[in-house]
Amino acid sequence: MSEDFLEYLHELSEDFGPISTRAMFGGHGVYFEGRIIGIVIDDALYLKADDQTRPAFEAAGCAPFVYESRGKSVPMSYWSLPAEAMDSAQAFLPWARRANEAALRKPIGRKRAKKKAAK
Repeated sequence: MSEDFLEYLHELSEDFGPISTRAMFGGHGVYFEGRIIGIVIDDALYLKADDQTRPAFEAAGCAPFVYESRGKSVPMSYWSLPAEAMDSAQAFLPWARRANEAALRKPIGRKRAKKKAAK
């Protein structure tokens, strides 16, 4: 993971607002106002998308981050950005806003069903 890339990401987000990054799962999480809006894996940024914002990512030719688990490809709700979005804070701004909107729509702390103990 390149510290230079993370520094550049902070510069890109200047028009959007202050972000923070934290190491996680071999990459970094990108946070805005305490909510995760993106992930950085191998110096590539993927921003949060949902049913309402995914069409914009698809129309721009972006793709979801996909990882392998138990021999299957698993797409995540984090999508790549068009190259021009990484060129300037102004070009990055609409994509950051979409990611934040998707993060705001996601419910906080999904509760998992507790498994009943075997008797």
